[in-house]
Amino acid sequence: MTASRSSVNSNVLWFEHLSRSQKPSLRLFCFPHAGGTSESYRSWQRWFPEQIDLCLVHLPGRSKRLREPAFTQTAPLVKAIADRIAPELDVPYALYGHSMGATLAFELARELFRRHSALPQHLFVSGRRAPQCPRTEPITFNLPHDEFVAELRRLNGTPREVLENPELLELFMGLLRADFELVETYEYDPAAPLSCPITVYGGLHDKEVSVESCNAWKEQTSARFNVRMVSGDHFFIRNPIQDFMSAFRSDVLNAVPASRTQEICDSKCS
Repeated sequence: MTASRSSVNSNVLWFEHLSRSQKPSLRLFCFPHAGGTSESYRSWQRWFPEQIDLCLVHLPGRSKRLREPAFTQTAPLVKAIADRIAPELDVPYALYGHSMGATLAFELARELFRRHSALPQHLFVSGRRAPQCPRTEPITFNLPHDEFVAELRRLNGTPREVLENPELLELFMGLLRADFELVETYEYDPAAPLSCPITVYGGLHDKEVSVESCNAWKEQTSARFNVRMVSGDHFFIRNPIQDFMSAFRSDVLNAVPASRTQEICDSKCS
């Protein structure tokens, strides 16, 4: 009994459901970018009917888990998520992640396949080159303080109020270095493609992720594949504009199993 209660409490830390539906038609797990939190997706629930449950994945080292050490390697973090996610897979689900989050979502789908768990209905990724594309940029997570901060400014992913406040910056520095280490030391392990569809979103002005590297995700699925290029740079999901959210909403709704689409129609009419 104690172990079960502990497991439930642990899951509350990791997963936060934004829909009030007790039995959603689709659960969409959302993973953050490096140095970010899933809080950035909180407002997205308003784009979806209650039958779509956006589930924020809260990783150690940020937000309400700020006092916990952040993971610095992909594989242990993915296994930790996989160890806890099974009770959340009681309904059809999909995975979404931006940048670092895209890598985590992809590797989680592969880990769940290895564990013979139900695969996602769809994998949605954005702001991330295909995992098999080799990294060519220099390592930055272990740079001296000032050089690392300069890199953060260049990438434009860390809020200005953090970069310009020494106390705030010191508070988040451990997380930022940990996330950058996780991203920069990631090693792709070739394996059979996933059997779930993949949709990739890229920013037309993203200097980090090219159109070609978005298209290269096609190698990672034996099912349907689609690329959508939208306005914006690497962080086009910040204050997302209409073209991305409209496309994303449509794609997520289309990922709902045919047997459960009527539930969404009924909820709209009730």
